[in-house]
Amino acid sequence: MIHLDDRSLRQLQMIELELLLEADRICKKHGIKYNIIAGTLLGAVRHQGFIPWDDDADVAMLRPEYERFRSACEQDLDQERFYFQDHRNTAGYRWGYGKLRRKGTEFIREHQEHMPYETGVFIDIFPLDQVPDRYPQRVIHNLHCFMIRKILWSTVGQKADRSRIRRIIYECLSRIPERSVFHHYQRFVQRGNRRETGWVRILTYPTPNKQYGYRREWYEESAAYEFEGHRFPGIRNYDKYLNFKFGDYMTLPPEQQRKTHPVSGLKLL
Repeated sequence: MIHLDDRSLRQLQMIELELLLEADRICKKHGIKYNIIAGTLLGAVRHQGFIPWDDDADVAMLRPEYERFRSACEQDLDQERFYFQDHRNTAGYRWGYGKLRRKGTEFIREHQEHMPYETGVFIDIFPLDQVPDRYPQRVIHNLHCFMIRKILWSTVGQKADRSRIRRIIYECLSRIPERSVFHHYQRFVQRGNRRETGWVRILTYPTPNKQYGYRREWYEESAAYEFEGHRFPGIRNYDKYLNFKFGDYMTLPPEQQRKTHPVSGLKLL
């Protein structure tokens, strides 16, 4: 495993900033609405940039905006420096959201060395889909999301999980044809977005606080936040969102919890 020292981590963050700027350029050109979210928004609010020990960056868009972003990348992405991946354009890609990556780099998460696609430094581009307003239905919906997520994760889980029994289960799940899984996922997305609800989520990513969703209104109103000397749109009601996601978000976690993701392959510019 590769240890990211302070210098390498900062280099990584600056490449991710470059990716954020390219995503922002495309969104502005095409009138696409997005927000920085999660630790990226927290970093903007608390540090006016990256959380010092953070090694990734996150952007989210409601589903229609995500689909427009995908199309815009095909037309206007600076293909000399960047490429966009999701399961519809990249064989073997097993995540339910996209990644914008930097050419000429490499960033391989531990236990993902065998994944059969290019693995440049990236930022995550998350689509937000509708989830039911009624809590009981949202609980059932979350179980469906959990099952899809675990099937997609299975090719990594069969190597990464510490439990032998779970590795065997993942190995069995990994035999489900990828095409069938994503066909089911696309139908799930389409059914769920037939009507607008007050709640949304990233379908293949866990949600906090057992609410299994986020308030749609949080993503509909944006404000500009300073981030590493630039300004990016983020959730206007950041206090409610960050409290919901992180709790007491202005208090720094103990040093032993300030960790980066385990990395087995790294090439920076």
